[in-house]
Amino acid sequence: MRIFSSIRSSVFVLVLLGLSAAAYAQIGISISLAPPELPTYEQPICPGDGYLWTPGYWGYADADTGYYWVPGAWVMAPEPGFLWTPGYWGWGGNGYAFNEGYWGLNVGFYGGVSYGFGYFGEGFQGGRWQGGQFYYNRSVSNVNITSMHNVYDTTVVHNNMESRVSFNGGTGGIDRRPTAQEESFSRERHVPPVAAQNERAQTARSNPEQRASAIRGTSAGAGMARPESSNSPRSEPAKETGMAKGNDTARPENNSRPENAVHPNDLPARQPYTAPNTGNASRDQKVQQNHDKLAARQDQESQKLQQKQDQDHQRQTTQKTDDAGKQNLEKQHQQQTQKLQQKHTQQEQKMQGNVQRAPAAPKHAGI
Repeated sequence: MRIFSSIRSSVFVLVLLGLSAAAYAQIGISISLAPPELPTYEQPICPGDGYLWTPGYWGYADADTGYYWVPGAWVMAPEPGFLWTPGYWGWGGNGYAFNEGYWGLNVGFYGGVSYGFGYFGEGFQGGRWQGGQFYYNRSVSNVNITSMHNVYDTTVVHNNMESRVSFNGGTGGIDRRPTAQEESFSRERHVPPVAAQNERAQTARSNPEQRASAIRGTSAGAGMARPESSNSPRSEPAKETGMAKGNDTARPENNSRPENAVHPNDLPARQPYTAPNTGNASRDQKVQQNHDKLAARQDQESQKLQQKQDQDHQRQTTQKTDDAGKQNLEKQHQQQTQKLQQKHTQQEQKMQGNVQRAPAAPKHAGI
């Protein structure tokens, strides 16, 4: 996720170095144009224990490409107890520079930017580590409470929760500086973005559909940015790689599953199912229970496959696989995901057929 590597001018360097170390952990080139507003997107469901949400952000390629959206994603923490401090754009007196995110024991300063899903400008309210296990705050994190029980529910109230401003300082930017505590967090041991995060950034950079010019004004489906709406505290699914849709709110209007999904987390989560009211309360309740059981079983299968694919990526990184090997692995992952998707679709169709064939409640005479 390292976006920039050089400085436009020595003057800009001196200005940035004079600012807080916490505010500028990673310095890039000076961009005169401020990044766009944060798009609105739906958070994909958490794939399993140990995954933490890393919000989407704007990257910058060059003058021709401009800004591009790097989708948010659930990422396995590199070490137990580690939390993610998001990267952010900050004004340095002569332009905007990107400050790279990092993993650490505490969440540091990220410009006061409200990315949603627990990152509302200060700290992280989406979950916490406890006894070596991560517990998820279901009020702001999209988790399946049927299969995951390490959850709690704490309402989050934040003044700038609805803000979509994506940068700190400058004209129209967020006016916030790091606190003394955030300063101290900046001096702790940090771990840079993991391989999956770097790969996600590179993929977004090369995808024309992720450019700000393509995202503006579109009503994209899962995985595409959608600038309307705002960050709300509750989030739902988009793509795991989070091909961006926004900061939160509603589930997709339908249960469509993209045919080109590579990983289970690339698939949008299903809509909540409500059994039809046939007048037979006992039957309707059984239909609902059977559907919930199927959904929980399918989620477990998806999580298991996602974890296996994540392990494949980790081995690939360790072995320093070449580009051809990476492409072959992604093709295998896509085939695995599509096979699982087809299986789940057939199961859902079969269950729906059984529901439709079941007799409705008998009508009473005189009604």
